[in-house]
Amino acid sequence: MFKFAASDMLFAYLLVPALIALAGWARLRKRRDMERLADAHLLERLTATVSRRAQLVKTILVVSAVGLLVTALARPQFGSRIETVRREGRDVLIALDLSMSMVAEDMAPNRLEKAKFAIADLIDQLDGDRVGLVAFAGEAFVQSPLTLDYGAARLFLNAMEPDMMSVQGTNLGQAVSVALDAFASTERRHRVLVVITDGEDHEGEIDDAIARATDEGVVIYTVGIGSTDGVPIPDRSATGQARGFKRDGDGAVVTTRLDEATLQEMADRTGGTYYRASPGGSELAVLAEELAGGEGREFESEQVTLFDEQYQLFLGLAMALLVADVLVSDRRRLDVGWTGRFR
Repeated sequence: MFKFAASDMLFAYLLVPALIALAGWARLRKRRDMERLADAHLLERLTATVSRRAQLVKTILVVSAVGLLVTALARPQFGSRIETVRREGRDVLIALDLSMSMVAEDMAPNRLEKAKFAIADLIDQLDGDRVGLVAFAGEAFVQSPLTLDYGAARLFLNAMEPDMMSVQGTNLGQAVSVALDAFASTERRHRVLVVITDGEDHEGEIDDAIARATDEGVVIYTVGIGSTDGVPIPDRSATGQARGFKRDGDGAVVTTRLDEATLQEMADRTGGTYYRASPGGSELAVLAEELAGGEGREFESEQVTLFDEQYQLFLGLAMALLVADVLVSDRRRLDVGWTGRFR
């Protein structure tokens, strides 16, 4: 089977008739100019050493070389083989805490934005893994289903903000349960849940969710973000203007701190790892490397027909013709009779 991989380049074949027309016009124009400068007898003597046949041959060589170069640029391919291409990877769900405590500014610019930057970097480092997003606070839902379209996943990630949650608080148990439901149609051996939060679970449902994750073979990696010391939660208007800090019903400033113990337990009981987010944000890079090193499952396989590139043949012929053009002379030798010239 034969085909051109860059068939759009075939339009450049229009250069061939254009070059032929240009060469003919140039030859005719040159002849007319010479006829205006000298009479026919003198012109014949001046051009006696010019080989018109050789000039024609040189023109044919150049035009043929251009045609071969165009063919090479179009990347002719022939000589096919059939190969089976398989795509393997893991199913990775990332659960992101969107509770109001995540807007605390103990990490620049705040916990939530820091987490989103880190998740974007993690997505960029995935290769062949399906990725999905779960948003949670006092409730949880799937923000982006499992997909190989990393660009779409990043778009959904950018839209994740605390105001999209109708119920505030932090319910880690429901976040894990929603993620496990999203894993329902995937294979048992290749499922990973990454939970990014400040770890302040307010609902107490986490033990049952961890037990279910263990039974279903889902490995949970946790990333704690924020300070273990209590920090206030900024209070901002709808336009983003700072209005101080959030206060409880008694007027006391509400503080939030990272609860590492819960996150450590989630990871340990499911065979995952707990990471403490640092200002440099290198933890998710390490996590991405750990995920990449694991065994993946086959998502899809298909048989594809591969063709061998053959442009080298046409490129080599074109170069040979151009070299021949340089070597061919458009002059001819004349047999001059010397008899009687010196009498």
